[in-house]
Amino acid sequence: MTSDFADALASGPLVLDGGLSNELEAAGHDLGDALWSARLLAEDPEALTRAHLAYFEAGADVAITATYQATFEGFARRGVGPERAAELLALGVESAREAARRARAGRPDRRLWVAASAGPYGALLADGSEYRGRYGLGAGELERFHRPRLEVLAAARPDVLALETVPDTDEAAALLRAVRGLGVPAYLSYTVAGDRTRAGQPLEEAFALAADAAEVVAVGVNCCAPEDVSGAVETAARVTGKPVVAYPNSGEAWDAGSRSWRGRSSFAAERVRDWRDRGARLVGGCCRVGPRTIESIARTLSGG
Repeated sequence: MTSDFADALASGPLVLDGGLSNELEAAGHDLGDALWSARLLAEDPEALTRAHLAYFEAGADVAITATYQATFEGFARRGVGPERAAELLALGVESAREAARRARAGRPDRRLWVAASAGPYGALLADGSEYRGRYGLGAGELERFHRPRLEVLAAARPDVLALETVPDTDEAAALLRAVRGLGVPAYLSYTVAGDRTRAGQPLEEAFALAADAAEVVAVGVNCCAPEDVSGAVETAARVTGKPVVAYPNSGEAWDAGSRSWRGRSSFAAERVRDWRDRGARLVGGCCRVGPRTIESIARTLSGG
């Protein structure tokens, strides 16, 4: 699919933002419920704009919206009807757009982009299922779950749809069907462990699903260990011939029992040179990766 964003990727690399949740938590917001950062779409959208702006000011070219965990079903559990839920999904795109407008103040020639996040079905469950996949749902059920919110997000006119943190090929296939005909390009990003999806499928098979998908302008990995990125980037580029997206976690491990992060960060900005050389054209960070690291990535990729 031809688009301004796809053209920008071809001449990239572009810098993605980092973890939205850690920037919001640093500002004092409690994200300890099932809607996670999506709760602020209703309660404090200005906080989302400020978080996006922090990453743009750090050197990010692309902001990922706070809609990862925003679904019609999730909002319904909080008593939010479908019309208001659709407004909140669109507000996720507008919050990032507003941050881009502020970041361009005095620099009207700066090109900034908005990626509308659509997390996996497991994000609705809010129990870590996105790191296992295989929810017991058929492909048709998954497609029917994803399509309505993708339609709303596409109607808000983001630059790209971020089909992210996908744990298995079953859900990837459903998402690829769900984005057909929406008129907005998409990237498909798996969460992986080693050289396999979280559900255990070989990455060659996983990436091959998107090789001929016209809507998909990039494929890759996110929400994984930094050490797993290089091999995945090389495989994605070889199998699909498309630009690759890469934005791992900090390297710390999430302890579900204590609901806290353990260990030390292993994310070094210098790693991104290797990812770029292997085919990555959209590079940033996911959980626990903040503006300082994004600034280092931007500086590294620009040769600074």
